Amino acid sequence: MDIAIIITYTIALLIIFMYSLAQLNLLFNYLKSRKQSDNSPTFDFSKDKEIPNVTVQLPVFNELYVMDRLLDNIAELDYPKDKLEIQVLDDSTDESVVTTANRIKKLQETGLDIKHICREDRTGFKAGALKEGLKIAKGEFIAIFDADFLPGKKWLLQTIPYFKDQNIGVVQTRWGHINRDYSMLTKIQAFALDFHFTMEQVGRNYKNHFINFNGTAGVWRKTCIEDAGNWQGDTLTEDLDLSYRAQLKKWKFKYLEEVETPAELPVVISAARSQQFRWNKGAAENFQKLYWKMLKDKTVPLKTKFHSFFHLLNSSMFLLVLLVAILSVPVMYIKNNNPLFSWYFNVIAFFALSTVIFFFCYWHTFKKIHGKGFWNFMEYIKMFFTFFSIAMGFSVHNSMAVLEGHFGKKSEFVRTPKFNINTLKDSWKGNKYVSKNISGNTIIEALLMGYFGFALYSAFELQDFGLFLFHIMLFLGFGFVFFKSVTSKL
Repeated sequence: MDIAIIITYTIALLIIFMYSLAQLNLLFNYLKSRKQSDNSPTFDFSKDKEIPNVTVQLPVFNELYVMDRLLDNIAELDYPKDKLEIQVLDDSTDESVVTTANRIKKLQETGLDIKHICREDRTGFKAGALKEGLKIAKGEFIAIFDADFLPGKKWLLQTIPYFKDQNIGVVQTRWGHINRDYSMLTKIQAFALDFHFTMEQVGRNYKNHFINFNGTAGVWRKTCIEDAGNWQGDTLTEDLDLSYRAQLKKWKFKYLEEVETPAELPVVISAARSQQFRWNKGAAENFQKLYWKMLKDKTVPLKTKFHSFFHLLNSSMFLLVLLVAILSVPVMYIKNNNPLFSWYFNVIAFFALSTVIFFFCYWHTFKKIHGKGFWNFMEYIKMFFTFFSIAMGFSVHNSMAVLEGHFGKKSEFVRTPKFNINTLKDSWKGNKYVSKNISGNTIIEALLMGYFGFALYSAFELQDFGLFLFHIMLFLGFGFVFFKSVTSKL
C-alpha cells in the first residue's frame, strides 16, 4: 500500500513539474516578445473601400441587470455606421426580453443597424445562437461580446485592421476587470485571468503555438468560422473548440495584449463556481475531441503539440493537485514511520521547484499590470499564496468538472450571472439569478477542511513541518470556499 501511494504521488508531482516547465517556456517567449516593435496597422478613412463591413454579435441569456449598459456601450463604437451591424442574439426566457426589445427600438430610431434575434429554442446554447446569427450576418468580420463586456469606442479601429493579413482568422484582445478590487474573490479571479491574458496568450502566440479565442472580446473572419466547420455545441467551451479547429486548418490568430476590453468579474462564489465548472469541463471535452487529431497531424510542430497538451489539460491540473493534497498526509506518515524511504523524500523535495517556477512566472504578470517596487512585491507575495490557497479550495469542484469532461458526461450550458457591480457600494443581494442551492461538493470541501486541519495537528504530533505551509494553504483554501458557499446562500 505504501509503495502504491508513493508511486501515485510521484507521478502526479512529475506531471505538475512538467506543466511548470511549459509555463516557464511561455515566460521566456513572453519576455522575447516584449522586444518586438509595435507595427499596428490602421485604416485610411479617406479610402472608403478599405473599410470592411463588421457584424457585432451579442449572445445573451437572461441578462436583466446589464443589458442597458451593454447596448448603450456598443452603440458608442466608433465605426462607419453604414459598415456596422449589431445582432442581439437573445435566448432569454424572462422579462429581460421585453426590456431589451424596448432599448433596441430606441437605438434603431437613432439610425443604428441593430437587430433583436430571438430563437424558438436554445439548441446548442451560445454556440447555437452564434451560428444562427452567422447565417444572416452582413459583416465580413464578426466581433463577439458577452453581456458583461464594455469595449472602448476605438475597439473596432484597433482590431479590424489586423485582418489586412489575409491569413489571420481571429484577433483576440486582453480582458480587463472593472470590479477587480470589489472583494477577495474578485481579486483572485483577476490575478488568475491576468496571468492567462498576459503571459500565456502572448507566450503561445509569439511562437505561433495554438491559442484560443476566449469566447468574447475578439473578432473572427467570417470565412474562417465557416472553413473550420462553424460553431458546434457539443462541448461547453465552443470558443476553444472552434479555435483549435481553425488553427488545424492553418488559420493564424493574432493576440493584442495592449488592447484591453473591460468586463465584470463574478462577485458571488456560486457564479464563480458555474463559470469555473464550464471552463474546466469544456477544456477536458476539447482535449478528448481534438488533441488526438492534432497529435496525428504531421504538419503541427512537436513543440506546439507539447504546449497544446498542457493547454487543453490545464484544467486537469486541479485533479492532480487534489490528488497530491490528499496523498500528502499518508505520505507524511510513511516518511516518519519507515526509514527505508528517507532517500526518496530527499529526491522528491526537488519538485518544490515547481512552486518556485510558478512564483517567478506570476510575478512577471503582476508587475506588468501593477508595477514593480518593494510594496508591490509584498502585495504580490500575499496575492500569490492567497490565490493558490483558494485555487486549491476549488479543486474538488473543478476536478468533478474535469472528470465529467473526460468521461463524456453531457450537461447544460449554465450561464454566469451578471450583476452590474462596479464599486464597493454596489450589492449583489437580491439578484434573481443567484443559485440558492448548496451542492454536494460543498460538503466534501468542509470534510477536506477538517482533513487538512488534522494534517496540521499531525505535523506537531510527528514534529515534521516539511508540508506545514502546504497544509495551511489547503486548510484555509477549503475553509474559504466552504464558508463563502454557505454564507452566500443566507
